[in-house]
Amino acid sequence: MTTTVAVFTRDLRVRDNPMLAAAVRGAEHVVPLFVRDRAVTAFSPRRTRFLDEALSDLDSSLRERGGRLVTREGDPVAEACRVAAEVSATRVHIAGDSSRYARRREQALEDALTCELVVHDDVHTVVPPGAITPSGRDHFAVFGAYHRQWVDYDRRAPASTPKRIALPRVEAGDVPPAQGGGETAARRRMTSWLATAAESYVDQHDMMAVDGTSKLSQYLHLGCLSAAELARRAERAPEFVRQLAWRDFHHQVLAARPAVAHEDYRPRGDRWLDDDHALDAWKTGETGIPVVDAGMRQLLAEGWMHNRARMVVASFLTKTLYLDWRAGAAHFYTHLLDGDLANNQLNWQWVAGTGTDTRPNRVLNPLRQAERFDPNGEYVRRYVPELSSVTDVRRPWTLPAKARNGYPVPIVDLAEGRARFLAARG
Repeated sequence: MTTTVAVFTRDLRVRDNPMLAAAVRGAEHVVPLFVRDRAVTAFSPRRTRFLDEALSDLDSSLRERGGRLVTREGDPVAEACRVAAEVSATRVHIAGDSSRYARRREQALEDALTCELVVHDDVHTVVPPGAITPSGRDHFAVFGAYHRQWVDYDRRAPASTPKRIALPRVEAGDVPPAQGGGETAARRRMTSWLATAAESYVDQHDMMAVDGTSKLSQYLHLGCLSAAELARRAERAPEFVRQLAWRDFHHQVLAARPAVAHEDYRPRGDRWLDDDHALDAWKTGETGIPVVDAGMRQLLAEGWMHNRARMVVASFLTKTLYLDWRAGAAHFYTHLLDGDLANNQLNWQWVAGTGTDTRPNRVLNPLRQAERFDPNGEYVRRYVPELSSVTDVRRPWTLPAKARNGYPVPIVDLAEGRARFLAARG
């Protein structure tokens, strides 16, 4: 009997999953396998719970088709090889990914397996990393040029959804008994958003107090939703589809330059300050700058932050406090449900001016950003309750301590911080 192993990583779905579709095609038995990797554990409890929900939902979908999710814990290469040998698999299928860790995992699997390894590079993104490149280079460094080719790329057809999955005799392992979440929740959110809010995305997505974004990024990160399917279904919202192109852009940069997960893409000679007090104040939302603190408190409370707020808090950390972008990226990666390595690190580098931004020294003034994108102070009051009764929440430090309910004064003068950054950059 022909048996294959479908190794799930962060493609936790049964619909439009080329890896799973290929594993099922022509095989009499399929082992859907997920290995909890001990090397990837530094996440918040909220993020861990979100993964558990996705795994539980995937298991339910597989059970509806006659299979189930087989789980292991430990080294993903060793465990995948062990399962493949146990069921005498002829092939092991896995989705390709952009990070150095994922590439090393693929190579280690290929070296260790006694059967064929099939890597599918068309699972995580709309356009696979490396599928389009500029003449004479291995990746695009400018988004505009990349986007022009991305729009015209001949995309893959939707992958078939398996109707039945037959599991061979194999120890199943434990799947967390979480309820809700995963692919089911992702598809419900996608359908609702496309029907009711997608067309207003261009007008609403920057307004921080409004639910104007899709909030699908966390599902895309774990692959509970297919980016390719979402791009097809969101054609009526081209500005939103453009954000999916940005996502792919960052993946193709990371795939070509894996070191940029931790090293400057374009070094600027920065000598970042070492200030634990300022960093802790930023992490906990106690900087005294309301819109910055609102964003940081939303992150801790929800595991998510509005995209405009992300830009504001990142600019404040790197260009007003002049602290290393890596410290901010690590904090985001720990807490964000959509903490995707490519987009997290390269968005941080973009804001810090060490990435692909063509204006690396731009500084976002948080007061002006609040005036434009939270004009009535609703977002700030939602996450900074000390200021709930303050009329003008943009400059609460002008009020007596009693009137601001203990809310701190700013830890830095905005003008002085900006001047320090520009002087350091030369």
